[in-house]
Amino acid sequence: MTNRGGGSPGRGRTAALIGCLAALLILLAACGPAGGSRSAVAGPVHLDDVGGAAGVRGVRLDPPVRLSGSTLTDTAGRSWTLPAVADGRLTLLFFGYTSCPDVCPTTVADLAAAVGLLTPAQRARVRVVVATTDPTRDTGPVLRHWLDQFDRSFVGLTGPATAVTRLADTAGVTFSTATPAADGTIVVPHGSQVTAIGPDGVARVGYLAGTAVADYAHDIPLLLAGES
Repeated sequence: MTNRGGGSPGRGRTAALIGCLAALLILLAACGPAGGSRSAVAGPVHLDDVGGAAGVRGVRLDPPVRLSGSTLTDTAGRSWTLPAVADGRLTLLFFGYTSCPDVCPTTVADLAAAVGLLTPAQRARVRVVVATTDPTRDTGPVLRHWLDQFDRSFVGLTGPATAVTRLADTAGVTFSTATPAADGTIVVPHGSQVTAIGPDGVARVGYLAGTAVADYAHDIPLLLAGES
């Protein structure tokens, strides 16, 4: 049996960072406890239909966010710091966990498909980073095995829960403590947005769960060029 995904409510921290669209980013989809309801939005979300989207199809973060240089551990056991300064690459940051039954695998698969549509030159300037919201169970080998099913280049991060929470707070993502569901599975309700950190080290655009592959593929070259 698998647990169903439910909505994870927005909190004050998210609202402060993301502004009037924070509720959309948190509420439209997130993994949740068994029996929870799925997002009311069915199928792909075409972000050019979302109020406020202009140029790129992602949702504009207002104000923009400069993430702190939180240090976690990658899947090879090495220290890995999310850049807090410009390094010329676009980072697509997602928080999730390997036993998530719905939003996490579909989001990571969509990111893999979108990256696969890029030119080699564009792809060399893009990294997808997945930070686990279940660090107790998602050890480096577990997270690496899971990510390799989608794309071997994806960076997986784990570490102490306090460090993961600190990074998530900076990104405006909320998640709850892992708890057992009625069927015995582990549930970690969490915000399901993807945060795009531009080549200048600033996040100006976010993506809702259910974003179409075509929308990611449309936006990535623009984000690489500094458009938002």
